[in-house]
Amino acid sequence: MLHHRIAPVCAPVCMLAALLLVSGCDGSPAKAGGGAKAGPGAPVPEVGVVTVKARPVTLTTELPGRTSPYRVAEVRPQVGGIIQERRFQEGAEIAAGQVLYQIDPAPYQTARDSAEAALTRERAALERAQLKADRYAKLLQSKSVSQEDSDDVQAALKEAAASVAVDEAALATARIQLAYTRVTSPIAGQIGRSSLTQGALVTANQDQALATVQQLDPIYVDLTQSSVQLLRLRQALRAGRLQRPAGEQPRVMLILEDGSNYDQTGRLALYEVTVEQDTGTVTLRATFPNPDHLLLPGMFVRAVVEEGVQPDAILVPQQAVQRDRRGNPTALVLGDDGKVEERKLETGRTVGSGWLIDAGLEPGDRLIVEGVQKVRPGDVAQGVDVSGEPAFSALAANP
Repeated sequence: MLHHRIAPVCAPVCMLAALLLVSGCDGSPAKAGGGAKAGPGAPVPEVGVVTVKARPVTLTTELPGRTSPYRVAEVRPQVGGIIQERRFQEGAEIAAGQVLYQIDPAPYQTARDSAEAALTRERAALERAQLKADRYAKLLQSKSVSQEDSDDVQAALKEAAASVAVDEAALATARIQLAYTRVTSPIAGQIGRSSLTQGALVTANQDQALATVQQLDPIYVDLTQSSVQLLRLRQALRAGRLQRPAGEQPRVMLILEDGSNYDQTGRLALYEVTVEQDTGTVTLRATFPNPDHLLLPGMFVRAVVEEGVQPDAILVPQQAVQRDRRGNPTALVLGDDGKVEERKLETGRTVGSGWLIDAGLEPGDRLIVEGVQKVRPGDVAQGVDVSGEPAFSALAANP
């Protein structure tokens, strides 16, 4: 009797256990922490794509540099004496030939006067010798004087002429020495501080400069570039990968010490022909207009130098370039059949907000730039053209 009472109770329990067992076997409930792959009816993921294009891109390089004056003249006296007067305002603009200092001219005026008097005396002696030589020439024709006397007179005439030439040179020297008492500026530019004042005694060609004049408009910017970079640049130009307008020096832009851009554009003037052995660098010199004297000698600047134009460059957004486990650059491309393909890239440098691609992409490829995390190589995806968005349309123009 007990057995018949238990059986009705066990039947529902056994049916419930069987249902739970069947449910556990078909795997319909999701497993904790797992992600089931989309079935045949799952929607195809959308990804943003841009079409790769080749276009001319101007390549630049940023180099450190310092400014230096276009011309520098250290003003020194060429004669000795006492400085009587300083005729300029410190820090002012100076014209070429402007008188800066006046040295006491009295002893040099006396020397000039003495040289003039000596020249006048010798010229009178030359005139007497000339008259005597003329008379002896006539007398010699009539045999009134001997040939020896005539020769002596001619020799005396030549001596008198030589004495005049010597005194003329002495007078010219005296005049130059007197002119040197007016110390002038050899160039136009801005003058600095005066190292001496009125009453100071100076000597000819002394080591200490009286003042320094610097021409600041235009102004030089001396840059340093590694010899390896210069070698690669020249090889690229020789191979035609980079192009420059014939007969035109590369343009240079400046970034000042405070991070602002200088509003004047310069030109590269020269490449130094020697490599610094200690640093392995080459000095480049650029010339910049400096009408407002905003650039002063010795300022540290950064220069953006245009290396040339790459006519068929491929430039892609930076977010489209990824890295594999080894750090190599890769990108995902959406094929014509809608399948995602991974490409191995060779990147050159960043240009603006994009990567310059040396190899791995071809014009016409549909590069995935948005939704990269949604797909893997081999997946099927639907591409949406996003080249009109501001983040990507900027790359269509030459940066």
